[in-house]
Amino acid sequence: MKTIYLDNAATSYPKPSEMIEAMRIFQENIGANPGRSGHGRSIDAGRTLYETREALAKLFHIDDPLRVVLTKNSTEALNIALLGALRPGDHVITTGMEHNSVMRPLRHLESHGIELSVVSSSPQGELDPADLSKTFRKNTKMVVMTHASNVTGTIQPVAEVGRIVREKDGVMFCVDAAQTAGALPIDVEAMNIDLLAVTGHKSLFGPQGTGALFIREGLDKRIAPLMMGGTGSRSEFEMQPDFMPDKYESGTPNTPGYAGLCAGLNLIAKTSLEAIRQKEMSLTARFLDGLGQMRSHVAVFGPNNAARQTAVVSFNIQDVTPSDAALFFEEEYGILCRPGLHCAPSAHRNIGTFPQGTVRFSFGFYNTKQDVDDALTAVGRLAAR
Repeated sequence: MKTIYLDNAATSYPKPSEMIEAMRIFQENIGANPGRSGHGRSIDAGRTLYETREALAKLFHIDDPLRVVLTKNSTEALNIALLGALRPGDHVITTGMEHNSVMRPLRHLESHGIELSVVSSSPQGELDPADLSKTFRKNTKMVVMTHASNVTGTIQPVAEVGRIVREKDGVMFCVDAAQTAGALPIDVEAMNIDLLAVTGHKSLFGPQGTGALFIREGLDKRIAPLMMGGTGSRSEFEMQPDFMPDKYESGTPNTPGYAGLCAGLNLIAKTSLEAIRQKEMSLTARFLDGLGQMRSHVAVFGPNNAARQTAVVSFNIQDVTPSDAALFFEEEYGILCRPGLHCAPSAHRNIGTFPQGTVRFSFGFYNTKQDVDDALTAVGRLAAR
């Protein structure tokens, strides 16, 4: 039985051969610690990091690559932004469709004196910016939101929210782009994004353990580092560097991983973001159309429109729990998917699927039309029972 991988929202698979080769070449030919020595291999390792920053900056329309902090994932990036910027008495606005990478730090901060407003979305997971705009207070310091839901794939109006936030003095706009970096166009200038958190192991075709945080110029003065230690710079001082990106990058980095991430970013540039988006939209539309023929037994959550969502589809089959469905799909058809709450209980409450959750099929660039058709056959067989 062949394996059909439909869990790309968790991590993309397979990884491109270019990524694997770049990591191998780094380990075999460089292998040194960047910034910690003056020899050629250490310099080459540092160049690997800078080339990754450059590729990230180009993809997201960031003017200065040194505004890009390299992290181990989007969760670390969000923790830097939230824990580093917010203080007791500050007010924060977020949405009802957030992943726990946003909600858990915010709930922690709420227990330590910040004020939190959670703006509900529609049953399809779509935010109305007008609802958010009514929530601002005099002490509002940040709006933080996902670009697209990891549960329903719903694409949120980030650019419109960015315009609203930019009109507010001293309010930062933080975007969680874990699901959209490499899948949708992101322009930090056009969208007025101050803080952008991304992960490398999903649509950027990088390995696990890589990510980044963009910090707009001047905001680093307001954001404390998450941890402190050796940076390879200013070694004569026992105080943490106060300049970008060293302020937020303590400890030996995952340089082999960033070599792989850089290769993934180069593949996106070569293939084009538009081509990737069009293919994933086509696969999603094909699957949604097929599910539409089973609506008497299958409930689909989210926009149910490939143009308004990423390649993520959540559904439930009548009288079948998500976990039982996922087990059936794997054992009978070799389909790997994810059931349950997807680390996003707030989103499931918003769409009415808490506490059982949903079955999530998430397609990627390396899936085929045959994968979609086989998935529809599997869903149809289980629904017919």
